Amino acid sequence: VRLVESGGGLVQAGDSLRLSCGASGSYASVNVMGWYRQAAGKEREMVATIGMTANYVDSVKGRFTISRNKARNTVYLQMNNLKPEDTAVYYCYYRYRDIEAWGQGAQVTVSS
Repeated sequence: VRLVESGGGLVQAGDSLRLSCGASGSYASVNVMGWYRQAAGKEREMVATIGMTANYVDSVKGRFTISRNKARNTVYLQMNNLKPEDTAVYYCYYRYRDIEAWGQGAQVTVSS
């Protein structure tokens, strides 16, 4: 499975961004996809995942929305009201049974 992300960038606090991630190759439609992020000097953390249901880290609830297309091979992360603490490299994630894949990462920088 290959994951390709797009949509990162530099924005100001309060702005919005939308990340996209497309899966190609031998992917399974019954999967879990999502987004993790890693800020400088910190461990990677789960931001949002979507399988049968969507899950979010508390710090983004009410601001971020994860969604996917009908083919379940593309996942989106709509990020509203961005804060400087959201600055990180965002990684797309895919899992099906014991198969995991990661995207190359998309930099999101939020200035105050």
